[in-house]
Amino acid sequence: MEQFKNNVKKRIDYLGMEIAWMLREHPNTVVGEVSVKQLLGGMRGLTALVCNTSYVDPYRGLFISDYAIPEFEDKLPEEIFYLLCTGKFPSETELAELREELGFRAELPDYLWTFIRQLPPHLHPMTMFSLCVLALEGESVFKQKYEAGELAKSEYWEYMLEDAVNLLAKLPAIAAAIYRIHLLREEPIDYRPSLDWGSNLAHMLGVNPELSFAELVRLYMVLHCDHEGGNVSAFTSRVVNSALSNLYYATSAGLNGLAGPLHGLANQVCLRFIRGIHERFGESPSTDQLDAFVREELDAGRVIPGYGHAVLRVTDPRFTAFMEFGNRHCPNSPYLQTVKKLYYVVPNILKTYKGGKVANPYPNVDAISGTLLYQYGISHFDFYTVMFGISRTFGFCAQSIMALGLNQPIIRPKSVTNKWLMDALERAE
Repeated sequence: MEQFKNNVKKRIDYLGMEIAWMLREHPNTVVGEVSVKQLLGGMRGLTALVCNTSYVDPYRGLFISDYAIPEFEDKLPEEIFYLLCTGKFPSETELAELREELGFRAELPDYLWTFIRQLPPHLHPMTMFSLCVLALEGESVFKQKYEAGELAKSEYWEYMLEDAVNLLAKLPAIAAAIYRIHLLREEPIDYRPSLDWGSNLAHMLGVNPELSFAELVRLYMVLHCDHEGGNVSAFTSRVVNSALSNLYYATSAGLNGLAGPLHGLANQVCLRFIRGIHERFGESPSTDQLDAFVREELDAGRVIPGYGHAVLRVTDPRFTAFMEFGNRHCPNSPYLQTVKKLYYVVPNILKTYKGGKVANPYPNVDAISGTLLYQYGISHFDFYTVMFGISRTFGFCAQSIMALGLNQPIIRPKSVTNKWLMDALERAE
């Protein structure tokens, strides 16, 4: 893995020089401000973090390094992890090296197989997934080196990278085992060394033999891999890791944040919404029926799942990439057809509904991702968040590696009380 480590080191050194210059030349320069609304509104839109793995432009969507979605949506998950960590795509030899490492580390320890089989079947699959990651915590090379007093601060990132590759290598087997043992009540399928990482995940799930299913899994992993540092799951993972909790602790914490219905659970909420439409109108609802239904939902005080985004102000390019996949491989799917009709109907309603106060009336990735998983046979909705979590772990890992390589400190913002804020407002008048 020497080529990979060397390229990560080059990026850390370059970013470190930039940080050193900024701290030396502009340590007290003000680059933003905070409003009362942001303080009381979950810090939404507050610029308070630096994340060098990815960036979301409100009008162009997700960027990884300098690449926008059309430039990386056809890549393998392994290539995306390389890009997240190094800022560049791997060469053929660099990719081969990483794939060899992932294959070498893919086998699960015996105790984890026992653990998976003994998990209570009533648990949510995301709970199982988070527990399995946490159960591997004793494997952390970073933890072992740190507790032995063998780590210099400058070496933290190297062993975080070791943990990252070890963990990522095992995720397909863990997730597929959960799906097959606890949801399908079937035996696991063996890992195939000849397959790439995403194809192995599709193979071990065993729900659809079509090559396009492996392509969907690959695309799903790529599009969900990272989304800046301030979303709930990434931020939670980084906060935990900033205390030098190892990557297994940090990943499990991030997955627990992802499990919420306002975050990673949203894709299954969107699919249930579409199924509810089909139960009411049949599998080919008209646009007039959808228009009336959406207005009815809004009048009842309910949101339209899959529409709106905290950062984006246009249609999520990830939604567009999935739509293009659906048009190629399953254009006649009634679920995809309903997604298309909602895309035609919902934004026009949200733009004008009760004064048109919706900041972004356009669809995000959740409006379509669950629909495609369902189309290809993953019919257990509760597993969709696990699929999201597998992918987002690439981002958790890369962000932690970068943060430790750049010697970023423990995350500890200052909090204040209502009284402090009221007093500050009085002084400002």
